[in-house]
Amino acid sequence: MQNVRQDDGRGWREATEEALYGPAGFYRGALGPAGPAGHFRTSVHASTLFAGAVAELLRRVDAALGEPAELAFVDMAAGRGELVSRVLQVLPEKTAVRVRACAVEKADRPADLDHRIEWRAEPPAGVTGLLFANEWLDNVPLDVVEIDADGVPRRVLVRDDGTETLDAAPLDAAHLRWLDAWWPLPPEPGLRAEVGSPRDEAWAAAVGTLERGLAVAVDYAHGRAARPPFGTLTGFREGRETAPVPDGSCDITAHVALDACAVTAGARVVAQRTALNALGVAAERPSLALASQDPAAYVRALTRAGEAAELTARGGLGDFGWLVEPVGLPAGALLVDVADHEEQ
Repeated sequence: MQNVRQDDGRGWREATEEALYGPAGFYRGALGPAGPAGHFRTSVHASTLFAGAVAELLRRVDAALGEPAELAFVDMAAGRGELVSRVLQVLPEKTAVRVRACAVEKADRPADLDHRIEWRAEPPAGVTGLLFANEWLDNVPLDVVEIDADGVPRRVLVRDDGTETLDAAPLDAAHLRWLDAWWPLPPEPGLRAEVGSPRDEAWAAAVGTLERGLAVAVDYAHGRAARPPFGTLTGFREGRETAPVPDGSCDITAHVALDACAVTAGARVVAQRTALNALGVAAERPSLALASQDPAAYVRALTRAGEAAELTARGGLGDFGWLVEPVGLPAGALLVDVADHEEQ
């Protein structure tokens, strides 16, 4: 860390906003024809089982709502629309015809996207159904704070080349309040925190678009009792983790304090492996007897088990947190047995 200077860069929130979403930002021009899938692999890209589980969740939401005439499925940070497209494909026809499918994304609409899918920059308001945000909040820009040599928290400033300094100005009151409530830092030089208030606000606004239904945010997450001491800010480019440089050349992401984002009294955070198990995704290997009875079926079942194992693996995608927010509905009616197996 260099000496503190007032004019040396800008906060990570401002720098990330421009680097990701500005005119020359990563999500505007650097993605290439493959879109986000060309740079990082999410659960959506890992297996169609994930979309099948989301479709099952939407079916349960539909039943809990009493099968309304219009059932919304809002896919936040939709990428190229892979999740919402697959959900429409696997839903029963009698359900799919009532679904208002909305992909929310800042990038341009893909030319080959299913005509039934609305492409929007913001989620629609006043809808009834399921709002699902897979790896959205980790890309909502935020400020980074570091404890300086005197034990004082300072905002981290960054240049376009990734060089950092500490802000000489005192940390503002709003940052201090959030840190005190959700990520208290001991006065030990070098410790870091990522101030998640912009994500709290973004998620509250998204949940607020639901008249009734369920909102789910899925992301790598951490809880108040186990925040990472040096933060999680990082970059991704072409499938590899890299230094976070706010010049538009890479994705910039940080894990999410999902517990701080929760809006409703019935909200809870569970591990992805728990949520997917409750929605019917299990990594059970098929019986060896099936191999001799129906070899093709055995291979399909074995492939499915392998994909399920990746989606639910400890130390991998299974560690993602699911923030489940009911709006006018009991969450227990939607994710069966989750309450008995909560892990986060």
